Amino acid sequence: MQPRKSVIEIFSTFIQFDAERFYCWATDGRLRRNMNNHISKYPEENSEDMWAIYWHKYWQKDQSERLPKQHLSAYLQEPCYWNSQKMTQTFANTQHTLPDFFQIAIAQCDRILKGFNPNQGFVLKNYASAIFGTVIRETLRQRHEVDICSTWGILRKISQKRLLESLENAGLSKDTITSYVAAWNWFKLIYVPNQASTSRQLSRPDDGTWEAITKAYNSQIIGQNLSPATCQGIESWMQVCAKAARNYLYPSITSINAPTGSDDAYEFVDNIPSNEQDSLLTEIIAAEEQETRISQLTQMNQILIDAVNQLDAEAQAILKLYYTQGFTQQQIAKELQIQQYTISRRMAKVRDTLLKILAKWSQEKLHISMTSDILKSTNAVMEEWLQSYYGVRSFELGVLS
Repeated sequence: MQPRKSVIEIFSTFIQFDAERFYCWATDGRLRRNMNNHISKYPEENSEDMWAIYWHKYWQKDQSERLPKQHLSAYLQEPCYWNSQKMTQTFANTQHTLPDFFQIAIAQCDRILKGFNPNQGFVLKNYASAIFGTVIRETLRQRHEVDICSTWGILRKISQKRLLESLENAGLSKDTITSYVAAWNWFKLIYVPNQASTSRQLSRPDDGTWEAITKAYNSQIIGQNLSPATCQGIESWMQVCAKAARNYLYPSITSINAPTGSDDAYEFVDNIPSNEQDSLLTEIIAAEEQETRISQLTQMNQILIDAVNQLDAEAQAILKLYYTQGFTQQQIAKELQIQQYTISRRMAKVRDTLLKILAKWSQEKLHISMTSDILKSTNAVMEEWLQSYYGVRSFELGVLS
């Protein structure tokens, strides 16, 4: 993939694929003109990190504005691409291609923008990189679970809360949802599988079971706003429920990645009022003291390195095997001859320890109050730091050996 060179390109171009490979950078004419207009006012400001913070702060002020989000989506193309490529190698046996992973990840742009806090001193690309990988893994796990469940299996496994959300998402009326959920509750109560271990692949209930479910349901409708039903009707309702659950748990991916304007097309740019732009940008430039920021990041990095070095030998060995060698918890347990559940507990404890150290430093040095949202986003950055730190360590060891 050819790297983008200018700030204008970084915030106005999008990856285009040819089959399963990178093809070219496609320019959105409106975004390019908007970046040109902004940079012409501040020609000395050519830092992509500064502009990323600028657009993020403007997006925070008014999330209904499309331009800030589109600029940030363009900015995040590279980390999304490289994470997607890594996932195609990690999950080589799936049916998903590189463009599939890319679309899954970039569609979660809102999640990244909401979780990112520029006041913590981190780079948006680094934060996004950790989230992109998590999003793809979560989607694959969810898709696998949905795919392997039969119609009746998914109805046994889904919770009432998720079923309600699924039916509401499908656009069904309130009365219809009430009837469907009431019938589903009798389905779960009466249709009890004989072999719990095969609940994902449950077969269709027999006619006797459907009759019992229908009789129980119809006895419930007296005095309630429920529609009477036949056996065939309730079976049809359950199939609608299962379809709605699949669509809700694994929705089709609609990409926000495609450029909205051609290179030469003339479009009205949804400009921010000039005085608001100037004051916001001035505020960011004043806050962005590059030397201070670099110093803070250097301090943070050293604090985490010192904390890792102070861990006991077993914890350090677990981290090295997991992040440097790519071992699974089962492989680590076999290598170190300890129980697998111990590996999981130790890794969770190590991450918690490092997170507390980083949170304490942030409070003392950056005067950042640790809320639950900030801790959550800091945890993602912590994971990215561990991957980066042990990746560098692995490279250094390879060079020295």
